[in-house]
Amino acid sequence: MPRNRLVPGVEVVAVPGRGLAVRTAEGEFLSVRTRRADHSDHSDHMDHADQDALLSLLAGAPSAPPDEELRRVARGFEEAGYLAAPVRPPRWPAARRDVRLLGDPVLTGPLAAQLTALGALPRTAPATAVPAPVASPVPPTTIEDLLEGGPAAVVWCLDGPVPDGLWDAADRLPEHGTAWLRCHREGWQAYVEPLAAAPGDVTAAHVRARRLAATPAHRELAAYWSGPRTSGEPVRLTVPAAALLAALLADDLARWATGAPDTAGAVPARRRLRHVDLRTLAVTEHPVLPVPAVAPMPAVVPAPAAVPMSTAVPAPAAVPGPSAVPAPAVVPTPRKGG
Repeated sequence: MPRNRLVPGVEVVAVPGRGLAVRTAEGEFLSVRTRRADHSDHSDHMDHADQDALLSLLAGAPSAPPDEELRRVARGFEEAGYLAAPVRPPRWPAARRDVRLLGDPVLTGPLAAQLTALGALPRTAPATAVPAPVASPVPPTTIEDLLEGGPAAVVWCLDGPVPDGLWDAADRLPEHGTAWLRCHREGWQAYVEPLAAAPGDVTAAHVRARRLAATPAHRELAAYWSGPRTSGEPVRLTVPAAALLAALLADDLARWATGAPDTAGAVPARRRLRHVDLRTLAVTEHPVLPVPAVAPMPAVVPAPAAVPMSTAVPAPAAVPGPSAVPAPAVVPTPRKGG
């Protein structure tokens, strides 16, 4: 059989007195049993020769040809998804290496370092969300500005809330074949939004609409985004917090660039909003869907002009009632002597 190896995250450990056990990628332990051990006098575990031969086989090390029983056990590992042929890590495709980074250096700096290590070619340009000095560059506000240089992806990182309208043009990047990824901070909370790579993916406007719909404090949240805001001592991103946000962004971008599949059972990366508590560095995931386009309101058609009516309304014709029935004639009472 080919020289296979255990897949990353799966390990085999020798348990004293109990033979071999598999630690799965999920952290569970499973016992390894063979027919030979089941029929031996000490059936609680494999003998050392079988253990060494099986470990060599699973590690892909050159060894003596395995017998039929060890082949059967190895097939069980393969069918369970624990054994696979050696594969090289996917390389970052050349067509997707050009990544434009916008935003605050406290985030774009570590992100650029991680993307470079993964094989991308990041280009960093500042684009702050807060009022900047006159000497600072102005954030790109049109789709033409964002597409300058033909980047394969644009990543925008803000160390603060997103002002109204700042990302409107960037939300159109997927329509032009450019991937669009972003994150921002609101106090001690940071949000890593899903990557949008094609028309119909989740945009920043969709995330804002979903967040407003999910909270009873939607008026307060909208006012917070619009500003102005009064705050005390500013929140400063720590080095570990910035590195974590950069790692989440770099991983999402690398998975898109290399076509890596989503983890089984997890929320798809392009439908996932991640919330990061910057005090504890805890990450929670929330599914988010695009907001369907709303049909425009129909045009208001003015009511037809009222038709003037004559002030004199003719009375309806009298309907004759039934004819009166004549009362019977009065018969005079005869008088005496008359």
